[in-house]
Amino acid sequence: MGKRVLRTKLCEMLGIEYPILSAGMGPTLIGETTGAPVELVVAVSEAGGMGVLGGAGFTIDGLREAIREIKSKTDKPYGVDLLLPQKLDVGGGLGQKGPNELPLNAILKSMPKPYQDWVQKVKEEMNLPDVEIMVKMNSTTMRPKEAIQVCIEEKVPLFCAGLGNPGFMVEEAHAHGMKVLAITGNTKNARRMAQSGIDLLVAQGHEGGGHTGRIGTLALLPQAIDAAAPVPVLAAGGIGDGRGLAAALAMGCVGVWVGTRFLATTEGGALEVNKKRILQSTDEDTRVSRAYTGKTLRASYNKFHDLWDGSGLEPLPFPTQVLISSALLASFIEGKKEEYVGGLAGQVSGLIKEIKPARQVVEEMVEEAVDILTRRLPESVKAK
Repeated sequence: MGKRVLRTKLCEMLGIEYPILSAGMGPTLIGETTGAPVELVVAVSEAGGMGVLGGAGFTIDGLREAIREIKSKTDKPYGVDLLLPQKLDVGGGLGQKGPNELPLNAILKSMPKPYQDWVQKVKEEMNLPDVEIMVKMNSTTMRPKEAIQVCIEEKVPLFCAGLGNPGFMVEEAHAHGMKVLAITGNTKNARRMAQSGIDLLVAQGHEGGGHTGRIGTLALLPQAIDAAAPVPVLAAGGIGDGRGLAAALAMGCVGVWVGTRFLATTEGGALEVNKKRILQSTDEDTRVSRAYTGKTLRASYNKFHDLWDGSGLEPLPFPTQVLISSALLASFIEGKKEEYVGGLAGQVSGLIKEIKPARQVVEEMVEEAVDILTRRLPESVKAK
């Protein structure tokens, strides 16, 4: 059998073979293992889709280095995803001018006392080790304008805003031959983002991992497509195989934005314990909580969810809450308390049973989607 052909308007726009993008899953302010490292970006792009680097949490210089590494390993199109929050909380010393890195333990001492006391209480009761980790004060999330400039200077083919509206940078990006993508979880933002001049919109349903909204994918997609028209829409949330890809195309989307399935790949940058948790999950084994970042975020269920729920504390704004959760996560990992560790993941986790190379994931998604669209659907549905 010859190589499958599956092309949409997205392929023409981005110069790719298949309408599949890997979600830009990145490290935090602390910079632990990233979900979408260079290796994953290159593998997806080389397979015919488009790999997207999770740029959140890189230092400004680190982002430039990663982009140049991608360009040295593939001549295929790729993207970079950054977080552009409308408002940054700069509590806990995050807004201070000074060194590029600060010890997390020192920053925690400037947090509100109830949060300090709770972290210390958990560590003492669970006999957790103190882990000294450094917080990057010069990360792309803390310095988004500088990070955007790096992407423009490097002429990244596709700029993706994983959080926030990138409309303010569209004109400059277009002047450098770049395209701009935004992500939304509701139709109000879909309309506003489309009107800001972006080239592509991802509509992510409640099922998706990471920061997520309240509307289910099946209900969101047609409404977002209508609201954003004529801006093309990609589907995200609950898509992990060719069936999800075919369904998205049938809904009128030009492609898919896939996160969790690419986390659980050979090249995926998730911690091994998080990959293992995805494989062991059912469709009900994820939770949406503000415990990790201060914003609603879906992750694999673990005992940290219960621990936070019992704290009696309100989550701090983004990204200060990240420091609270990261302080304990580092201690959980060091103390081998894996039952308290769980990474970002969507409800599609229940569909994933094996760690595979990213290329194989792309090829199998395409094969199955083409089979559905050309054989299974015409055989099972009669329409005039």
